[in-house]
Amino acid sequence: MSENNPIRVFVTHSFGESESYLRVFEFLESVDRFYYVNVSRPDASPNGGMDAVKDELIAQIKLAEAVFVMPDLYDRQPDLVNFMMDVADANKIPMIVIRPFGQVSETAPELIARCKEHIEWNSREFVDALKRQARNEDTARWETIDFPGWDETGKIDINKQ
Repeated sequence: MSENNPIRVFVTHSFGESESYLRVFEFLESVDRFYYVNVSRPDASPNGGMDAVKDELIAQIKLAEAVFVMPDLYDRQPDLVNFMMDVADANKIPMIVIRPFGQVSETAPELIARCKEHIEWNSREFVDALKRQARNEDTARWETIDFPGWDETGKIDINKQ
């Protein structure tokens, strides 16, 4: 994944930019040197009823390498989210469900069962899940923890500095 080959991401929507929809991109934008393209187009609301809506969603999802499923949208419009998940399944596009923001509720078990990953609201988890699901990249990383007053040789004597 590079600037010339960004990961194509679809985020479930109902042709409107909800807070959680926008928050996904805030989290992704906060990561240095991570390149993606948002293929979801909530602004492209079609005319012509439910068939036109479905056709537009199919076209958007087919462009994606991975789909983020928003549980708050599922709570409001389960049939629409199930349709988007069916399209992703039919096109063998992996899905990642994000826990409800603020942990105010639990993710619906049926979403967890259908998605490859169930992640927290964390920029690093977003990026790692996208790399694993969209590109099959190993993202094993180690956390670096800084202990003030200590370095790699042991306790720092502040009187010697």
